[in-house]
Amino acid sequence: MKPGEHPEFFRWPAPEGRSRESTLRLDSEGRFWHDGVRVEHPGMQRAFASWIDRHPDDGRFILQNGYDWTYFDVEDVPFFVQKLRVTAEGASVVLSDASEEPLDPGTLSVGANDAVYLRVKGGRFEARFMPEAQTELAPLLVETDAGEPALRLSGATYPVRPRE
Repeated sequence: MKPGEHPEFFRWPAPEGRSRESTLRLDSEGRFWHDGVRVEHPGMQRAFASWIDRHPDDGRFILQNGYDWTYFDVEDVPFFVQKLRVTAEGASVVLSDASEEPLDPGTLSVGANDAVYLRVKGGRFEARFMPEAQTELAPLLVETDAGEPALRLSGATYPVRPRE
């Protein structure tokens, strides 16, 4: 059993002389920074992206790998859509943590600078389409009779609402 599977894991104090607060930051472009310096190592970028979670008590963003955890800052969203896959059955998104999941078209929204967002991970988190992935979304976008944007997928039309 990993320590992270223990019911009190997130309540344990930090190791002696350390803090649960960190200077790690995920910027609005999906890049990690530590002490103001960009994390360049691809393996560390992938690891950090795969460790994103929320603290079960206070809801703050954390990085946790099952053995330890720390708080970190998120400028915009914790996940980014890197690729859109469309099939006859529907669509899926490939996220910045290398996971793939079905696109939930009912959660699409448009934010500042026409960036498209959606809910992921069972609705627990928000993700933003990276520009390349948003371009892949373009053929599925239509305009409703009222002039509002919508997504047409598998014969159904879903409104794309303004981001709250």
